[in-house]
Amino acid sequence: MSGRGRSYRYVGPIELKAAVRSGDGGRRIGSAADFGGWIMEQSAAERAEPFTFVVGTDGVLRLAPRRSEHVACAGGGMVLSSGEISFMREADRWTVSEISNQSTGYCPDIDSWAEVARALDTVGLRRPCSFTHEVVFRRCPDCQEHNIVREDDFFCVFCGSDLPAAWNVDPTA
Repeated sequence: MSGRGRSYRYVGPIELKAAVRSGDGGRRIGSAADFGGWIMEQSAAERAEPFTFVVGTDGVLRLAPRRSEHVACAGGGMVLSSGEISFMREADRWTVSEISNQSTGYCPDIDSWAEVARALDTVGLRRPCSFTHEVVFRRCPDCQEHNIVREDDFFCVFCGSDLPAAWNVDPTA
């Protein structure tokens, strides 16, 4: 761990992590110049859709096409956050228009926003003050299934058990 926030290990399907090869990973975006070069490589159709993002344990933003798996974007490693991100051109600069922590492979808690904000600020991207769409993940203590909590109903959709109020997806965290 880097001394930053909590890190998340991949908790999704093992076959997706097994498919990650050396050299896989999203584009490392550590500066405004990195982002400027990367975004110009994307087609207009690609820019119209959200992208996959992770913030690595080094605190650096990594971006990949939307249909990329988060674990591939992260090169198979642990992350400080992950989700989907959209950009729009505003006057003479790119800004983050929408961003979520929607990543069923890592299931990051909404408090991972601080790491995302820090990474976006490093790149110089104007951003919202929090995730524009927050996804609340919990693991059922009874059946062990991962759940997305909807409308503050903390119950397991698989077995009906109550879900804890605190993040608990990764039992080793």
